Amino acid sequence: MTPNYTNVHLRFMLDNVSYNHEDLMEVAYSYVKEGMPYQQELGNFLLDWLDNKDYVIVKTSGSTGRPKKLKIKKQAMVNSALATGDFFDLKPGSKVLHCLPSNFIAGKMMIVRAIILGLELDMVEPAALPLIDYEKDYKFCAFTPMQLKNFAKYFKNIKTVIVGGGRVSKAIVELIKDKKPHVYETYGMTETVSHVAVKKLNNFDGEEEKYFTTLPEITVSQDERGCLVIDAPKLSDQKIVTNDIVNLISKTSFEWLGRYDNVVNSGGIKLFPEQIESKLQDKIPEEFFITSVPDDTLGEKLVLIVESDKNTLDANVFEGLDKYEKPKAVYNLSKFKETTSGKIHRKKTLEMLNLV
Repeated sequence: MTPNYTNVHLRFMLDNVSYNHEDLMEVAYSYVKEGMPYQQELGNFLLDWLDNKDYVIVKTSGSTGRPKKLKIKKQAMVNSALATGDFFDLKPGSKVLHCLPSNFIAGKMMIVRAIILGLELDMVEPAALPLIDYEKDYKFCAFTPMQLKNFAKYFKNIKTVIVGGGRVSKAIVELIKDKKPHVYETYGMTETVSHVAVKKLNNFDGEEEKYFTTLPEITVSQDERGCLVIDAPKLSDQKIVTNDIVNLISKTSFEWLGRYDNVVNSGGIKLFPEQIESKLQDKIPEEFFITSVPDDTLGEKLVLIVESDKNTLDANVFEGLDKYEKPKAVYNLSKFKETTSGKIHRKKTLEMLNLV
């Protein structure tokens, strides 16, 4: 029998304390009134989760456009939690670590998984390097790429790690290659109620995994633009059409190429900024991104934007790029514009340079 969103599992614990529905409401009010900012975020979500409505309002990160609010059915969140629990073998009583902000979908889903699956959830303040009890062993944790990079040498006591919310660089993959925990990159968004596909990054049984594989009962296809279409009947009543260009491998696997919004058509050649960024990731220490500016001859000219006061790039940085992948110009900006979730806001950053 599928659990209902009104259920609080008997084995659920938050910071070593068991709570039923009524007790959890009380602690939520306490967090909102007296807690630290990250606890207030948790309290606000718990109050939304435990009310009589069958949905919650969740805001998107705004990394690909203006942040917006979405109405997500609570039962869809329950179904997402069950799928993750099945895939990663999370059982009642499993101890899990929560170090993400609770005001976005990834953080909210860590809480929902614990409540629905009966997990013992330890919550610490979200930070680039979360401060945890290194004497404890955890079955499961979700990190951002920055957290994973900073935490890699400390996380031997976590069995399974998922990472999402941004680009996982080759340097990070190399850093975790020989680490004990099993690390998975996730693919998902607010509309898909957290992740719907995963790709293992280390500890391979056979060949290295190159593609994302969907969770059970989720299939994928492409639209006429080459963008991913997700069919997840337990998460959404309608198919979810994304702006992510993919190489479709099968109905359950795909290779992510980049955002449709970011594709550059330079002189008739289609270029994927995210693919070029991946090649440059280990060569440029500063924050950067690839984009385009209008050009009379090419239509769009490929450029590199670097978060720095001055241009100190060596010419050999672009070795290894194909002919058309090499930026025609490099621009520097002392500080990038960011979304509320800390991602680079490409459009607003580019506008600061008065190039569009």
